[in-house]
Amino acid sequence: MNTVSSRRAFVAGASALAVAALAGCSNGGAGSGSAAPAGSEGSAAVADDSIQLQVFAANSLEKAMPEVEALYTAQTGVTFADTQYKGSGDLVEQMRGGAPVDVLITASAGTMDDAEEADLVDTATRQDMFVNDLVIVRAVGSDVAIDAIEDVASVDGNIAIGEPGAVPAGKYANQALASVGLYSSDEGEGGEYDASIADKVVQADKVGTAAQYVSTGDCAVGFVYTSDVYRYDGIEVAYTCPAESHKPIVYPGAVATASENADAAADFLAFCMENEDALAIWAEYGFELA
Repeated sequence: MNTVSSRRAFVAGASALAVAALAGCSNGGAGSGSAAPAGSEGSAAVADDSIQLQVFAANSLEKAMPEVEALYTAQTGVTFADTQYKGSGDLVEQMRGGAPVDVLITASAGTMDDAEEADLVDTATRQDMFVNDLVIVRAVGSDVAIDAIEDVASVDGNIAIGEPGAVPAGKYANQALASVGLYSSDEGEGGEYDASIADKVVQADKVGTAAQYVSTGDCAVGFVYTSDVYRYDGIEVAYTCPAESHKPIVYPGAVATASENADAAADFLAFCMENEDALAIWAEYGFELA
């Protein structure tokens, strides 16, 4: 099993390769105008300290995103409103309710599809930004042993899983459980848990809450993303779920159709994917470029 440190080295290497590849391309990213050059000395296409962007981002981006936003502000003067970090489904529902948004980044293609179908985002600006892994975590120092997904059925204690209707990590977790017969729907929602775990499952409003349930000892294990191990103290990877046990974990980003700062929003998305220092931050927190 790969350790967190080895994964960090791998992801950092992947980001370095991505930067090199981007430097050799003549075309820009999703932003309007000329793309921001990669590197700490590069400047973005939009430079206006009167612009403030409202970002809605998947909860698992809560630690990395503020650092990337600070970089963008330093280079452009563009500032950010109070970025919202919630379950992707909750973010889309807020947009349906009329919340002002410039950028949406979700933790699943399905939730971005929902936003697209509701005409909440500009389809032309949509791009897959990051990928992640689904892992089963335990408290640091715990003697809980997980050698396969089905081992959660024999764990002495509760199992933290995100509420699948709002938290993509919960849906991925249920898909993984379905792959071994512990959940009745391959889609990851609308099904029932096997009797062996039904009384153990504790649903969380965010993937970060699931991680905290494990770190505090309220749950013996939990299903979260690899990146969450970088975000929270007190948890460690017990098992990495096979990629084929769930749908691909992809983070799409797009500009909101109602954005009054569409050019800056698109430029920020490009910055996230192209700036050397931004790429280093994503790597530090366990995200790989899609």
